[in-house]
Amino acid sequence: MFKNYLKTAWRNLVNRKFYSALNIVGLAIGAAVIIAFVTISFQAVKAALANPVKSLRSE
Repeated sequence: MFKNYLKTAWRNLVNRKFYSALNIVGLAIGAAVIIAFVTISFQAVKAALANPVKSLRSE
């Protein structure tokens, strides 16, 4: 059954090149935006929770 799904997906990729490329590019851009948002949010929370006195002492 999984083999049939792969065949169908492959045929759609081959027959509908523009639509498939558009979906793949959109997915890649969406994943990049989510990764960037999570990274920036994590760094912002990390900086907000850091003790500035400890940071200055270690310099």
